[in-house]
Amino acid sequence: MIDTPLTVMVFPGTQTLPLFAAQALGFFQKQGLSVQLKPAPNSEEQRQGLAASRYQIVHGAADQCVALVAAGTDAIIVAGGDNGFNHLFVQPDIGRLEDLRGRAVVADVANTGWSFVLYEILRRHGLERGDYSVIEAGAPFCRFEAMQRDRANAAAILNPPFANHARRAGLRDMGAVVDAIGPYQGTVPYVLPAWAEANAATLVAYLQAMIEGLRWLLDPGNKADATALAAARLNIAADLADEIVAIATDPKSGLAPDAALDLEGFRTMLRLRATSEGLALPPPEHYFDLSYHQRALADL
Repeated sequence: MIDTPLTVMVFPGTQTLPLFAAQALGFFQKQGLSVQLKPAPNSEEQRQGLAASRYQIVHGAADQCVALVAAGTDAIIVAGGDNGFNHLFVQPDIGRLEDLRGRAVVADVANTGWSFVLYEILRRHGLERGDYSVIEAGAPFCRFEAMQRDRANAAAILNPPFANHARRAGLRDMGAVVDAIGPYQGTVPYVLPAWAEANAATLVAYLQAMIEGLRWLLDPGNKADATALAAARLNIAADLADEIVAIATDPKSGLAPDAALDLEGFRTMLRLRATSEGLALPPPEHYFDLSYHQRALADL
């Protein structure tokens, strides 16, 4: 029997550990799936690639799905994931966020995802969009590299392991973004609804394998193996991998058990997009279909 192939685009990091576990432990194969995890260079390629069916599933910021819908492509979120694990970092010479006036901040792209979070945090410190410039650098590793390469790039939002690298490199950690803005729905899997409807059994099987990987990761008895997996898949040292697993498995702020969607966090995300873009957006339910997730849980 030939396994069903899937190409899935992800941002490798803490949020991807359940998928790495599902690959390494054979959970995808058990479900009859052959899954290729393709690293994302930026969120634009995720959205365009999904719309063009280069990828069947993508894992990215929930806001990316909203942006795709706003651009005219139907897309649906099919599960939750995490709060993003993001921290705001600045160059060592920045003592207060108010000091970013007239400086450059680094984003993935200027009008999706964590960019709106960054703008909101800066707004709360008296800075409007015209008070700083925005450099579009792409994925988290690119944002970190941009800050390392040029100290004129004064701030960026980073998640692990790049947040950990940033601390070790001497960049100043201004704190977790959820501490500043409240609950936030970060990474989610999203798909084209037509593909989901035509491949419902495949999508349910994928979510089951993902949830099995998540449950394995969150089991304290697997900590040593999870740390080894993180070190190997993220190409990081063992001590850093231990930090990453601790972040992922934190009972309060780690990965959401069984990949549950955070509805309050989703509302926060919608509010920030609506505010930044000056738009009136549909209610949260317009953007997700959790029936596949519910079917996956029912059969596990």
